[in-house]
Amino acid sequence: MSLNDTPSGERAHIVFFGVRNAGKSSLVNALTNQTVSVVSDVAGTTTDPVRKAMELAPAGPVLNVDTPGIDDAGDVGDLRVQRAEAALNEADVAVLVVDAARGMTAFDERLIAIFQDRHIPYVLVENKADLLAESTQSEEGRVRVSALTGEGLSDLKRALATLATGAVEERRLVGDLLTPGDVVVLVIPLDSAAPKGRIILPQQQVMRDALDAGAFPCATGVEGLPDLLAALARPPRLVVTDSQAFGEVDALLPADVPLTSFSILMARYKGDLAAQLEAVRALESLTDEDTVLIAEGCTHHRTCEDIGTVKLPRLIRAISGAEPQFAFTSGRDFPDDLSPYAAIVHCGGCTLNARDMASRLQRARAQQAPFTNYGMTIARAHNILPRALAPLE
Repeated sequence: MSLNDTPSGERAHIVFFGVRNAGKSSLVNALTNQTVSVVSDVAGTTTDPVRKAMELAPAGPVLNVDTPGIDDAGDVGDLRVQRAEAALNEADVAVLVVDAARGMTAFDERLIAIFQDRHIPYVLVENKADLLAESTQSEEGRVRVSALTGEGLSDLKRALATLATGAVEERRLVGDLLTPGDVVVLVIPLDSAAPKGRIILPQQQVMRDALDAGAFPCATGVEGLPDLLAALARPPRLVVTDSQAFGEVDALLPADVPLTSFSILMARYKGDLAAQLEAVRALESLTDEDTVLIAEGCTHHRTCEDIGTVKLPRLIRAISGAEPQFAFTSGRDFPDDLSPYAAIVHCGGCTLNARDMASRLQRARAQQAPFTNYGMTIARAHNILPRALAPLE
């Protein structure tokens, strides 16, 4: 992904479901005009969800997700079905692909019930229209297409664009906290964990949203913060820091200058801030027998001072005064069963779409597993949580 691409977490996720050999992969290839997924007459060719970004006018940037057949069987087949069902958690729009000649199956009917129960907008696509004896017009709520000949693809694109346009809620990361002309200082440590030659996604997103608000973002490392503050004609409206530098920045910053972190802004942007605040207090009562799940939405190279596997466990032990156990997940491998965990500490979720983050929060709430955030946990460890949350009130 280039720096100018829309991040996957900010794209409407259009997920293609159906039984094996309904033509899901052929349809995704036809829509994107690329060979995204391997196509074969052998049932079960798609083994894992395959993702491809595209522009869908007039909706804008979307992410197409091709899933394995929902009717797969056997030990490996069951795993494929689990991967397909997990994709429901990220679906802003669902596409149910049905073989037009074979018609609806019990698996298709079950998927429609799930879409309706989860309030996922969907379109029913009757594929392989070229195999029918005669072509008929699409009925309301259905689109008849042929991935082979291209018949009906324009109708499908229009239907998907309509659903995708209303699927993603308009949200602001920091812009609603600012007014035109405000100065925003972004503290971006350039330590061993920083990616060489670039800044990480939440920092990019905060900078862009501040610019959209007409504010003046300026950036520095921790060591340059005093000189930058001295050079400003007036105090900044807000300082946003990497959570790992919370303690140092808090000590350098005058008490009357508002301070928060990129991670806490992400918690507000894609989560339930009040619930995560309540959950961070659960860390105070952990015991040696408890297990804490630390979850990251992306995968990255881990360093000797990795935040997820090294720094956060150290801080959580300090908060609780106990020696709990820790479990770790990354990427899309977030467990359905959260009962083993006394608390969950999640990253800001910049690479996950809002529906996926909401699904994780809902599962935690349903299983009474306190779910909080990296930045809130680090702020609590440094006893500056009230200051870090004050700008968001």
